[in-house]
Amino acid sequence: MEKKTIPVIGMACAGCAANVEKRLRQLEGITSANVNFAARTALVEYDPKVITPQTMKEEIAKAGYDLVINENESVEVIEKNSYRHLVKKVITSWILALLTMSISMGWFKIGNANMANQTMLIIALLNIVYCGSQFYTSTLKQLRHGTANMDTLVAMSTFISFAFSVFNTFWGENFWTSRGIDNHTYYDASVMIITFVLTGRTLEERAKKSTASAIRALMELAPKTAHLVNGSNTDDVPISTLGKGDIIEIRQGEKVPVDGKVTSSEAYIDESMITGEPTPVLKTLGDKVFAGTMVKQGKLRFRAEEVGTGTMLAQIIKMVQEAQGSKAPVQRVVDKIALVFVPVVLCLSVLTFILWYAIGGETQLPHAILSAVSVLVIACPCALGLATPTALMVGIGKAARKNILIKDATALENIRKVDALVIDKTGTLTIPNKNIDFTQADNLSLDERETLKPHAREAMGTLQKEGIEVYMMSGDKDEAARYWAEKAGIRHYRSKVLPQDKEDMVKKLQAEGHHVAMVGDGINDTQALAAADVSIAMGKGTDIAMDVAQVTLMGTDLRRIPDAIKLSRSTVSMIKQNLFWAFIYNVICIPLAAGLPFLFGAHWQITPMWASALMAFSSISVVLNSLRLKLIHD
Repeated sequence: MEKKTIPVIGMACAGCAANVEKRLRQLEGITSANVNFAARTALVEYDPKVITPQTMKEEIAKAGYDLVINENESVEVIEKNSYRHLVKKVITSWILALLTMSISMGWFKIGNANMANQTMLIIALLNIVYCGSQFYTSTLKQLRHGTANMDTLVAMSTFISFAFSVFNTFWGENFWTSRGIDNHTYYDASVMIITFVLTGRTLEERAKKSTASAIRALMELAPKTAHLVNGSNTDDVPISTLGKGDIIEIRQGEKVPVDGKVTSSEAYIDESMITGEPTPVLKTLGDKVFAGTMVKQGKLRFRAEEVGTGTMLAQIIKMVQEAQGSKAPVQRVVDKIALVFVPVVLCLSVLTFILWYAIGGETQLPHAILSAVSVLVIACPCALGLATPTALMVGIGKAARKNILIKDATALENIRKVDALVIDKTGTLTIPNKNIDFTQADNLSLDERETLKPHAREAMGTLQKEGIEVYMMSGDKDEAARYWAEKAGIRHYRSKVLPQDKEDMVKKLQAEGHHVAMVGDGINDTQALAAADVSIAMGKGTDIAMDVAQVTLMGTDLRRIPDAIKLSRSTVSMIKQNLFWAFIYNVICIPLAAGLPFLFGAHWQITPMWASALMAFSSISVVLNSLRLKLIHD
């Protein structure tokens, strides 16, 4: 089985994401598919013997979307071009909208009313054909497959407004006047709906670029070129051309292009992007160097051992991408709602029309049409679809910048529930003295044999202040375990423990009703890590421990544990806020758009034009609210 993050082009709302996800899951050979509307990606696990990315691309294209599977295609370039095209459409649409409004409001006089209406007809048609064509083509593709999305609502509302206005332009005077009803056109509504929706999407795209800034920052750590040693010369080559075994030279102020092992000379390298430690490390013959780290002083040569997707930096980027593309349990409920949301809105719109027509007959026909259109426009599922993934993207990205790698959204959501923490001693809480003479170990003090990690006592104190009880587990003798527990400020400890004892402690605490996190770094911790509700591995530990863990702390700073818990609480709180406002927005606005105030004697309602503005505002507000996470806990 393979797992791959594939960019998706053409999604307009949560309904689109739900449709793409549903279609992917129906394909033979795909075991799981999670589509992230905010990130515009699909995280797919599939059997390459049964299905290929090309087949997925072809199937998704039938539904009106596109998958970027060619690694030579730059998603960034595609998105930049798409954004530029979107900006051009927004500018054009605003010009046409202002022109239409000027004529409609009488600010710009054009002959008689008939001539003014015919002029607005041409302007509105230009707006639909150039600025709004995407809504109509997308709707037709959706209808062919029996689905609907936000584009469907926009296309229907603008078409109804335009068609109703065309009828009134040529036949309205005879039809309505003979019945004693005023004749009006609504070209301005048709134009403004498209204008506001496109404006909202433009602002969303700008805001969403900020939510994905963590990934871009990680990608920018790797240089574009490298100094390849060729005999006595060095040639500057793209890093994509490097292979295992190549000898590469790096100089002061430059970034390491790939992972490798030093073959000659020495240099001080800043590895803070991996370890979190600010002090540069001296690298000499045989030492490992990692892509993205920077030479602070000196110059050296090294042999490439891992290139491309095999480097540690690439693995970190992949982990963050997969985590941002994964879904929290709450998002799965939202996805089910999004899948049926547009059809429900269509039904509500039709019901609104029927009720107003039933109440007032022909005299209420214009009001019934406008109310139905307003419902179509205002009930946008975008805010609902953006509520969870934008908060997750910011939260997981912020964690990555703090050297906390979170494996998936479920882990991020679960960390906040932790109220008991089991922590291994050696290698996790303390650092063994590598220079110790073990023949003289019994004659050395405990401080001369392990050192307590910097900030360990502060981290344990913070956890306990947060109401999280800490339990230290050590294979060491009782005297040593007691000493280090007291030094770290930990009240509960156990000595002479085996791997099974650690797992038993985790299960005992769980049986008592605790939500348990296990922190470890070695093979002997993997049982307990696997059993815990939340598993946390130290980045300098074994690969096995990190594979099992849901969270990996890069470096030795244990303060990242309370940081992760606080960030989890903030992120989940933000998700709840977003979902609350997204739901409240629809609960309040749909009845207002449907004309409910009229039933209570008020003579106002949300018109289609204002409905489109409110819809755009709701989506933007959710994204901006999520971005507030960047300011928390810095």
